[in-house]
Amino acid sequence: MKKVTALLLSCLWGQIAFGAVFELRTYVTNPGKLDNLNARFRDHTVGLFKKHGIESVGYWVPTDGERSKNTLIYVIKHESRDAAKASWKAFGSDPAWKKVARESQVDGKILAQRPDSVYMNETSYSPSWKNGKAEKDDVFELRIYKAAKGKLGKLDARFRDHTIRIFEKHGMKNVAYWHPVDEPDSKDTLIYIIKHENREAAKKSWKDFLADPEWKKAAKASGVGRLAKPPAATYMKPTDYSAIR
Repeated sequence: MKKVTALLLSCLWGQIAFGAVFELRTYVTNPGKLDNLNARFRDHTVGLFKKHGIESVGYWVPTDGERSKNTLIYVIKHESRDAAKASWKAFGSDPAWKKVARESQVDGKILAQRPDSVYMNETSYSPSWKNGKAEKDDVFELRIYKAAKGKLGKLDARFRDHTIRIFEKHGMKNVAYWHPVDEPDSKDTLIYIIKHENREAAKKSWKDFLADPEWKKAAKASGVGRLAKPPAATYMKPTDYSAIR
């Protein structure tokens, strides 16, 4: 029995280590340094990521409050968790990166703290995103849901069978859906991004969505119950070098 369990765990780890994995990263800059950070990504980092096998998915800056002045949120993709480790090691030791990092901080350190990183797997219902016409008022929304204990599967079923379709019905475009890879967040967390035509459209879409009888029926029947905590929502604008627009 122990040998069987060990084999199953080994196979599971193999899927985690060798399957494609996404990474959500959040950078907070020192005052006045966000433009410097964006310039470094635009002119150097994105290219160096590609060189080392890291695929750039999307880059955004929050629209509201202090975070609009000091925060960069982005998603990248690795071939596997092992590949991510190797890529980050190669990137960090690349002489080209060391030169860029040194020269970009001659007037002071750019980052105020260590970047926050969350490795994620795509859900089975995450769509294949294709860019449409990008308008200057477009806004993306990053949302993080914490399900009640044991209810993540029911939350996924509700999104898969109802929510994503009702979102589209009310003008909200589904971009991507993920689960964190690592415990404890892997047991209760759903991370997703949707797109709105603008902030006013977002406000109207959410109002219409929550009032929709179809949504109310699905929510009541889903067995999800109340979330463990209110959803965390961040409205964001794509950078000029973001792949997702």
